[in-house]
Amino acid sequence: MPGAEEYLTKALQLAHQAADSQLGAIRVAANLVADALSAGHTFWVFGTGHSHALAEELYGRAGGLADVRAILEPSLMLHEGLQKSSLLERLPGLAEALLQTHPVAADDVVLIASNSGRNAVPVEFALGSRDRGAKVIALTSMDHSTATTSRAPSGLHLYETADVVIDNCGLPGDAIITVPTVPEPTGPTSTMIGALLLQALTVEVVTTLATRNQPPNILRSLNI
Repeated sequence: MPGAEEYLTKALQLAHQAADSQLGAIRVAANLVADALSAGHTFWVFGTGHSHALAEELYGRAGGLADVRAILEPSLMLHEGLQKSSLLERLPGLAEALLQTHPVAADDVVLIASNSGRNAVPVEFALGSRDRGAKVIALTSMDHSTATTSRAPSGLHLYETADVVIDNCGLPGDAIITVPTVPEPTGPTSTMIGALLLQALTVEVVTTLATRNQPPNILRSLNI
């Protein structure tokens, strides 16, 4: 019978796969962020549903970059209700309203996390950011995205709108463990692996800026 041991084994295998295969994309993305920060531009992070946790992972985090602006729209987060956030992330036009209240500008960098990459808000936020002259980094599951149709009016998935794609290597549906007699799989991996990849991105940005003699602003823990 599968259990915690199988999940830990398979999840770590996926994490190693992501670490091995996505290092190049992380380095490209880190250069975009370092270029933006060193020139006085903004690094934005955004996600809907559970992916908002990945935006928070980079925001206000001890050991992380101080110069990060997170777009944490309450209606797209889960604490106002799962059904509400799920419906709103599919709503065409909402991304444009968010872009009007969060001034993404030319030469900024916007990182958007969405496991499926199929819903209107993340896709339209990416398109709107690029229309404003920003670079877009997508953190997504390529296997999930390519196995589904887009819900965005453009027909595009997030990965098709991005300058750089970081693949979390997750399975369609996210969960990786099948338990006999249980109809749905369990054990999602997108948050765990996504956080790993984003912290690797942070370290690469810090290292890149340091090699340019442009020491980044790093947050120190308030608890030490």
